[in-house]
Parts: sequence; structure tokens; C-alpha cells
Amino acid sequence: MIGVTVLGSTGSIGVSTLDVIARHDDRYRVVALSANSDADRMAAQCREFQPDYAVMADEAAAEALALQLQQTGLETEVLAGEEGLVKVASLAETDCVMAAIVGAAGLLPALAAARAGKRILLANKEALVVSGQIFMDAVRENGAVLLPVDSEHNAVFQCMPPGYSGDMLHDGVRRILLTASGGPFRSVDLAELEAVTPDQACAHPTWVMGRKISVDSATMMNKGLEVIEARWLFNAEPERIQVVIHPQSVIHSLVEYVDGSVLAQLGSPDMRTPIANALAWPERIAAGVNQLDLFEVARLDFEAPDFARFPCLRLAYEALERGGSASAVLNAANEVAVAAFLDGRLKFTAIAAVVEQTLNALPPAAADSLEQVLDADREARAFAGRLIN
Repeated sequence: MIGVTVLGSTGSIGVSTLDVIARHDDRYRVVALSANSDADRMAAQCREFQPDYAVMADEAAAEALALQLQQTGLETEVLAGEEGLVKVASLAETDCVMAAIVGAAGLLPALAAARAGKRILLANKEALVVSGQIFMDAVRENGAVLLPVDSEHNAVFQCMPPGYSGDMLHDGVRRILLTASGGPFRSVDLAELEAVTPDQACAHPTWVMGRKISVDSATMMNKGLEVIEARWLFNAEPERIQVVIHPQSVIHSLVEYVDGSVLAQLGSPDMRTPIANALAWPERIAAGVNQLDLFEVARLDFEAPDFARFPCLRLAYEALERGGSASAVLNAANEVAVAAFLDGRLKFTAIAAVVEQTLNALPPAAADSLEQVLDADREARAFAGRLIN
């Protein structure tokens, strides 16, 4: 039995992961689950999967969960906070860690899993955005296995040459083409964007996701973060990563080779496909996903992204070019701005403005240690908060 820890088990990725695991209960055992504050949903997951540990980031939620589990007679040990997350990410009985905590909060437990030499299924792109070199060094130095779960990066992974060396030109790869749906505002008049509401921004036309990542998809900051993630995952120079808007979300990404070949990974827009691929790699297992009906899809459209419509995508490329702590600053400012938008304290169009002003105000610093990265993150959050206030 393969022991699995699911970080962020009550979110959309976590729920999909548990769905795949439940289909193969003769192969996988849930060792630990974690969530932020949804004690009720966590209690239900504990009753179904009976993990050894359950971690709640929120202390009060941990107390509520412990009481519920005690009443049902479950022996699951309840932990709380960052210390609990780091512990379950590096347990000896855990072989595989699904890193699906949203935002920079997922960095430390994902890094703990890397340092413990685990197989890491990375859905938390911020771990690489905030601390790319540090994270990749930890993976390499501790013999961890890093497999991407974002549908785009998993698609690239599947299309890369077997045993990819990390040198694109050596392995005959010319470009990585990351597809993007364009979100709900791909064709909306630019003048209308200022009045966009949180509910409108979260109404993604293709994917069912959490509210923060849905807003990031609407601004295309999500794709910008994925560009930065691809740079670290595949050791790719920024100019070799191109974003392609593809509204049908059927082609999840492509890899272009120097001989002119372009390989694409296609599938129904269902996160259980990349989750199952990463869980079982190099094997394949059923994921419960509907078969792709090309006759129903009928057509595939592509267009170049408009930086005037999606300034957050431009800012991500700029942060990547600046290097050092710039990507950490970009991510932190965006998290603060998106939270303010969802709370009704900031206009949709002001998200990019807050991120840009924060980037320009905080020149890139060294990002050689975790302390430096976390300092940059804190400084950027404070600055963005002051701007919004």
C-alpha cells in the first residue's frame, strides 16, 4: 500500500485526489489529511478514509474537529498549525504528498516533503513561484520526486521526451506552449472590467475551482504564475515559454521540438486526469473521467493573449526577468490584492495596479535562502496592504 498525505484535502484538488484514491483503495492508503478551517468537511473525510492524522491550520477548527472525531470514536490524531503541516508532510509512513494548499501558505510543508525525499504531487504552484531555486535544490539534494499536477504542467510533462535531462536544446525541445482558457472576461469590453463583481470573476467558463484561483484565472495571473512554475520545473528560459489562449480547454498544453513536431496532451477538463497521472506514474490508472468526445468538441480555437486586457500576465513575465525575490513579491502582492477584491475592498482592475506598484517599489533582492524569500513575502504583503488601505 502506498501511503498518501493530502495537504488541502477539502479544496477542489484535495477532493478530486480523494476521489481517485477511493477508486483504488487496494493500492493507496490515506495517512494524513489537512485543511484550513472547514472542520465539518474534514470530519466527514476522516470518517471515510480514517487517516492517522488530520491537521487544521486554524487552531479553533482543530479543537472543533477533535471534538467531532472523539464523539465518533475515530482514533485520528488532530494537529494544528504550520508545525502540524510540516510533520505530516514528512512522516516516515508517507510515500506520496499531494501539495494542494492554496498560496504561499503551502510553501513550508511542500518544502518539508522535498527535504524528506517524498514523491511530491505539486498542485501548489506558489511553492516554486516564491522559492524556485531553493525548492528545486531541496528536491535534487534529497532524492525527492517532483511531479506536476497543474493540468498545463502535467501536460507538458507527458509531452516531454522520456528521461528529460533538464536541458531543452540538448533534448531537442524548442518551446513550451502553455494553454489558457482566457477566463470569463476573454471577450468582455475592457470598459466593463472595472465593475466586475467577485461572483462574476469566480464564474469560470470551463473549470470548477476555488475562489482565489478563479480570480487569478480571470486576471490571467494564474497563467503568469504557471509560466514561472514552468521555468523551474523544466529549466526553461522565459522566452521559450509561450502562453496560448485556447477557450475549449481540451488541449492542456503542448511541446514544440526542433524538428518541427508539436506534441499535445488532450483530455476532458477534469483535474482527476493529471492527479491520477502523477499518483501512478509511470503507470496509468483509471481516474473516473469522462472520455473526450472530439465530435462534440468539434473545433479548437487559439489566440495570442492581450497584455492590455491581462496586465497580470505581463507582470509575471517581468518578475521572472527581474529574478531574485521579484516572483515572491509578485505572488504576495497578488494574494493581498485578490483577498481585498473578494472582500469588496478593491476593484477588479485595481488588482494588477497593486501588484505593479508593489513590484516597482520593492527592487529584487537576493533569494538564496528561505529567510530571504519569507522576508520579501512579508514586506510585499505589508506594502500592498498599505496601498489598498
